[in-house]
Amino acid sequence: MSAPPSPRPGPRNLITDVAGLRVGNAQDQGARTGVTVVLPDGPVVMAVDQRGGAPGTRETDALDPVNFLQEFHAVVLSGGSVFGLAAADGVVAELSARGVGLKLPSAPMAIPVVPSAILYDLGNGGDKAWGVVPPYRRLGFEALGRVDHDFALGNVGAGLGAACGRLKGGLGSASVVIDGIEVGALVAVNAVGSATMPGSPVFWAWPFEWGDEFGGVRPSAADLARPPAYDLPEEGKLILAGHTTIAVVATNVALDKAQATRFAIMAQDGLARALRPAHTPFDGDTVFAISTGRRQLDTPAPLGIARLGHLAAECLARATARGVYAAATLGALKSYREAWGR
Repeated sequence: MSAPPSPRPGPRNLITDVAGLRVGNAQDQGARTGVTVVLPDGPVVMAVDQRGGAPGTRETDALDPVNFLQEFHAVVLSGGSVFGLAAADGVVAELSARGVGLKLPSAPMAIPVVPSAILYDLGNGGDKAWGVVPPYRRLGFEALGRVDHDFALGNVGAGLGAACGRLKGGLGSASVVIDGIEVGALVAVNAVGSATMPGSPVFWAWPFEWGDEFGGVRPSAADLARPPAYDLPEEGKLILAGHTTIAVVATNVALDKAQATRFAIMAQDGLARALRPAHTPFDGDTVFAISTGRRQLDTPAPLGIARLGHLAAECLARATARGVYAAATLGALKSYREAWGR
């Protein structure tokens, strides 16, 4: 009897291992900020789960299963706090010009529905003197024009200006494939909490690591013997509503909006496995879910969705660690690898 299949990262170990998705990034190096766009090949089912205490979002009410819309056309992650919500304007305008969106008899143009979320990166030392024309609409347009199956991690897109605890944050991604089921995660890590054990280079997500995808550092006996702890900046250094980790998880399995919502809820636990603490009053942690619908559930729905959510949570934990591991020092924000000499 052959062994059952085991989950493994996809060939790219990126969210684009879920067939039908591409990702684009654009940055403004002077402003130390950026935008990330996830573009499906066609309309998809989407959902959202929001846990942090300081969210900034657009079109998330449309994702509620009780509401009318059933198809969505892209998702945008952006730096810039409230200014970054304008990134979706550039994506909406360009998609509409391409004829992508809802086709209503009364409307002379396609109407794209593009949910988005923002993180706070205004205090990272970049030049934010943009006056009445913040760069985010332009960055959204540019990110959409750069979508591809391959993309870099770390200081790119919405992760460019991000921080994670005392270290530089960044854009991370990971995937898992098992028996034809594809699950992927993409995350801009900008948490008030830490991705590593206090005083240690060991990532909280170390139990879920494949190979050395984020350095391969394992805890010592002393690390494991310490009582659970977390590392927060001193109270005077906390920026109220000044953080937020935003993410997208995706699968090729066909889900309706309610099922996709449960998928997003379970996936959000990946942030709690990779960051301590997570979902604080200072973070606006938000996870979008995408179902491309290319494969039917092959087990009864509740069991199948539980399986997908479990895979997504571990995938998002890995993606979070990868985003911090890949980040480079930016200004006063020191990278993981520089801080730990790795």
